[in-house]
Amino acid sequence: MKIRDLDLSASPINLQHQAAGLPPVEDLVSHPDQHPVLRLAMWAAVAVLATLVVAVVWRLFFGDNGGHSGMELISGALSNPTFWSALAVGFLAQVVDGALGMAYGITATTFLLTAGATPAAASASVHIAEVFTTGLSGISHVKLGNVNKSLFLRLLVPGILGAVLGAVLVTQFDGAVMKPFISAYLLLMGVYILRKAWRGKFKKQQEPRHVGKLALVGGFVDAAGGGGWGPVVTSNLIGAGGDPRTTIGSVNFAEFFLTLSSATSFILLAGEPATWLMVAGLVFGGMFAAPLAALLCKSLKPRTLMTVVGVLITLISAFNIYKALH
Repeated sequence: MKIRDLDLSASPINLQHQAAGLPPVEDLVSHPDQHPVLRLAMWAAVAVLATLVVAVVWRLFFGDNGGHSGMELISGALSNPTFWSALAVGFLAQVVDGALGMAYGITATTFLLTAGATPAAASASVHIAEVFTTGLSGISHVKLGNVNKSLFLRLLVPGILGAVLGAVLVTQFDGAVMKPFISAYLLLMGVYILRKAWRGKFKKQQEPRHVGKLALVGGFVDAAGGGGWGPVVTSNLIGAGGDPRTTIGSVNFAEFFLTLSSATSFILLAGEPATWLMVAGLVFGGMFAAPLAALLCKSLKPRTLMTVVGVLITLISAFNIYKALH
């Protein structure tokens, strides 16, 4: 016989159960962040982020930087137009992602490709920067109770596998050959976002199906194209009837682990990419954009924002295809 660990506090869920004459809920229902699996995953994310921050600081001030001090490297970055261009891209991408819950990778990759970066360099830069942003986002979702343990685990392994396969593809082909195909993919994703914005009401909430297959495809196109996990996975799961709050939270938390996998794959397969100015700009731009993104999310309708993003990505991707073919 299973012994139920009941939550006897006056939580909103228990008040609803009391009014309906139902018994109190189990503690894991009212406090989903306390689930052992989620707590382990959350502390793993915290450990990874802390390790990365310490490694970056150590490398900057105590590592072999070619005879340059950490302060000289920081000063050089601040005077480099590449850093400020990446910061502007990171700012815009985080505004979009913070307001919509998706499209950070697609927005950042589209602009980096337009700026002349190769597909591998653009995707590597975006994914390395996303390790920090998705880590903080995922931890927050767990603490707020927005992560469904079952859905998170169903997304995790297929998403990581797809991300590694996508990283292998984009690093094994010549950038000039891949660029039109990546731009075509981004063009389709822009149209996909527009379709999602105007498709109408979501279906009745139900348990999503084919989660593993969707995660595999989403992880693959995210790594190969520099973005697409959110639009592909989140939109399809919600459109299929999944609960929006727990779907977004679970997909965001799983994204940290697949982003970490794809970023590691890029570094191992392509060597240490010479895009650290882009990475630093994307990270700092995203940090400054967070408050504005929250304000936009509160002020503007999701359909309006998704329409703007879809039109922007579609037009820029079409321009990249035109440049590649002429």
